[in-house]
Amino acid sequence: MSHGTRDEGAPRTDGPVPPGRHAVVVGGGLAGTTAALALADAGVRVTLLEGRPRLGGLAFSFRRGDLTVDNGQHVYLRCCTAYRWFLDRIGGADLAPLQDRLDVPVVDARRPEGRRLGRLRRDPLPVPLHLGRSLAAYPHLSLADRAKVGRAALALKGLDLDDPALDERDFGSWLAAHGQSPRAVEALWDLVGVATLNAVAGDSSLALAAMVFKTGLLSDPGAADIGWARVPLGDLHDRLAREALDAAGVRTGTRTRVTSVRAGDGGGWTVDVPGETLRADAVVLAVPQREAYDLLPAGALDDPERLLGIGTAPILNVHVVYDRTVLTRPFFAALGTPVQWVFDRTDASGLRHGQYLALSQSVAHDDIDAPVAALRERYLPELERLLPRTRDAEVLDFFVTRERTATFAPAPGVGRLRPGARTKAPGLYLAGAWTATGWPATMESAVRSGVGAADAALGALGRPRPRHLFALEEAA
Repeated sequence: MSHGTRDEGAPRTDGPVPPGRHAVVVGGGLAGTTAALALADAGVRVTLLEGRPRLGGLAFSFRRGDLTVDNGQHVYLRCCTAYRWFLDRIGGADLAPLQDRLDVPVVDARRPEGRRLGRLRRDPLPVPLHLGRSLAAYPHLSLADRAKVGRAALALKGLDLDDPALDERDFGSWLAAHGQSPRAVEALWDLVGVATLNAVAGDSSLALAAMVFKTGLLSDPGAADIGWARVPLGDLHDRLAREALDAAGVRTGTRTRVTSVRAGDGGGWTVDVPGETLRADAVVLAVPQREAYDLLPAGALDDPERLLGIGTAPILNVHVVYDRTVLTRPFFAALGTPVQWVFDRTDASGLRHGQYLALSQSVAHDDIDAPVAALRERYLPELERLLPRTRDAEVLDFFVTRERTATFAPAPGVGRLRPGARTKAPGLYLAGAWTATGWPATMESAVRSGVGAADAALGALGRPRPRHLFALEEAA
């Protein structure tokens, strides 16, 4: 797949320089791409630098034989208004459509054959009635648990997300105090929370968990409708993103590792890459927290060590190719088994015969470093329990992808560690899903951070905000 030659190596800085302000964005994930587009749309001359040979950050694709494989399954919700804006901006909304209505099949491996399947679906009714019928019929909760879930949801809806005390409490203790049994936590709260927070309830900040459930399930009837890419992620976050950046006039350099960011003589900033020095009026660091810590100049934050206090959490993805169709729905979630979420990626991967399933395994601390052979022995029998058709199918390929630092850990207290977009150094800004967006480490958080950094930079550069740019207050 060719994208031209502009991205090979560092952008050239010799020759005539167009007039106007210049910004350098370091990092080509969703946060950096968003910041670059927003700045360019406001008339700022932008250079985007990415150390990898592609854009997209941790939401990318690669080739494995005839397959195009996503490193992991990524989904978004209808309430993810910033990511939806991003898809529109790069012309990719039709390639990652939303469900017409929330519908999540949930299979319990411990139930008798005829009672294994439950569904979390919404009705066209106001909140919270939109989920009432689904929860009333949800077979994975007892009658008592269903009633208590409703009361806990109402209590959750009443929490003030601006209360800093919520960040210091863990979600698991709050659920227990509100009558939620271990079974209810597993079958409902962690079913959603593990996938969105990458942590179980007991290890999650109440503030972040409350934000997820209030926004996704208790704000608008359609807020939790699920969307996902029907094409490889690289088609969206690399190919279409590059085309949008090119059209906006952004100079993009991949395979370009920034070695230092320094205050320039007489103002502005100097950004060093091997063999090149770029000068800029503004710099956005849209890189992981450890890399940001290494690049931040002295005095840019009051306490830069707090960046190192933001922990990370892994995600493991298990990929299985069968010689025949074994799953007839696009995805399902699972209980009573190590398997969490299973997606059919056959069409998106380009597979012509058989079926390709991707298992997305959050909170994967126990498995992230396990040998492939051990993971095969662990997960293939579990798929046979969940999908009877696999018992007669041949496994044509089995492989794993590992993201050891996939997200920041949403532990209690993390909120006070996450910095905002502005630093104490004029003209230097931070972006990334780990910054203070109010959201957990999602694609939505990454895009919001890019918008926030661009907003701050545009204000300092005296440039008007593009009228079409996503408004952060829309989903406040």
